Amino acid sequence: MNNENQKLMQSTQLLSSFWNVQKNLIRLVQKSAIENDLSVPQFSILMAITLHKQMTQKTVGEKTFLPKSTLSQGVDGLVREGLINRQQVEGNRRETLLSLTKKGERLICTIHQQEGGIHQVFQSVSEMLTKNQYEDLLESHQQITTYLEAEAPELEQGECKK
Repeated sequence: MNNENQKLMQSTQLLSSFWNVQKNLIRLVQKSAIENDLSVPQFSILMAITLHKQMTQKTVGEKTFLPKSTLSQGVDGLVREGLINRQQVEGNRRETLLSLTKKGERLICTIHQQEGGIHQVFQSVSEMLTKNQYEDLLESHQQITTYLEAEAPELEQGECKK
């Protein structure tokens, strides 16, 4: 196999590997959302807020890539269910701050502990790996993420580098 074919095969294998992980991740997210009477967007919103306890709605949108209307509907539903609070940011009436309620925090704990749920599955995966494999995987993902984010402005504009 010549060098160009080998490079093409490698990039195809890497992309396929990520595709398979993403497909299974989406499946687990859907399962966890359904088991907790949430839509997938609502689940995504909760997961985005969880690490920070509070976040502006704009930042949640940036982290989840949800369209504004989907984000708004998801937030409305979570507020109605008493899982998150929504308040205006002081000094900026156009900005909305989202935070978990106690009920929302309890739901997050439940989700983390659910047998066969996304967090339990990923806990099992991380336990399968040696410490070095785990650290190498995270480092590799960070390198790939950094590269892809650096390429994003060009890709968003529809340019193609040779």
